[in-house]
Amino acid sequence: VIDLAVGVVIGSAFQKIVSSFVEDIITPAILTPVLNAANLKNLSELMIPGTAIKYGNFLSQIISFILVAFALFLFIKAINRMKRKEEDKKVVETPAAPTKEQVLLTEIRDLLKGSNK
Repeated sequence: VIDLAVGVVIGSAFQKIVSSFVEDIITPAILTPVLNAANLKNLSELMIPGTAIKYGNFLSQIISFILVAFALFLFIKAINRMKRKEEDKKVVETPAAPTKEQVLLTEIRDLLKGSNK
């Protein structure tokens, strides 16, 4: 269940990065100038009034994703550590069942003790 929740949160955060990349960088940098300025003579014509590449928003989404991923990493690491401690407490050394040889030797010993009396 926790793995599924982590996948959903990471997927949601990564979706924001992809959306920001497309909306803030790809669309303004490529599609708008291509559609609005078909006959370019130099790169200065690529700048169209009202069009801005919002790389700040994109970087903000990347930083947000990294922070969410790091927080989830620490959370999952703590949960795994607690599970490991619980499993270590549950593991109690139970004596192993005696082997056939040990059973036979015990019977022989008991018979010898009985015959010596």
